[in-house]
Amino acid sequence: MNAHDLAAEHCQPRKGKEQALDATQAAELLPQLPGWRLRDDGLAIIKDFKFADFHHTLGFINAVGFIANQEDHHPDLEAGYGHCQVLWSTHDVGGLSLNDFICAARTEALLAR
Repeated sequence: MNAHDLAAEHCQPRKGKEQALDATQAAELLPQLPGWRLRDDGLAIIKDFKFADFHHTLGFINAVGFIANQEDHHPDLEAGYGHCQVLWSTHDVGGLSLNDFICAARTEALLAR
């Protein structure tokens, strides 16, 4: 599955450890998302985005928020002037699920336009 395929998918309700991706599954999907990395504990994917100014950073945050609300899957965001770190994880599975990769691919698609 490539980034385009991931971005075309929609999140599904995922609960319980049986819905979590194992390390091998996550490692297979991660190369489809350039610049994304596994958090040290392997339970989340993260990417740092850079922008020219706070105005562009805030626009990006609002667009990510729109995606998150559409998919009912919400990231952790840390932002400041000219930067935003996005972290996707699925708390209901205790780690990573396909939803995280779908939303990361949709986040990437924001900047490809």
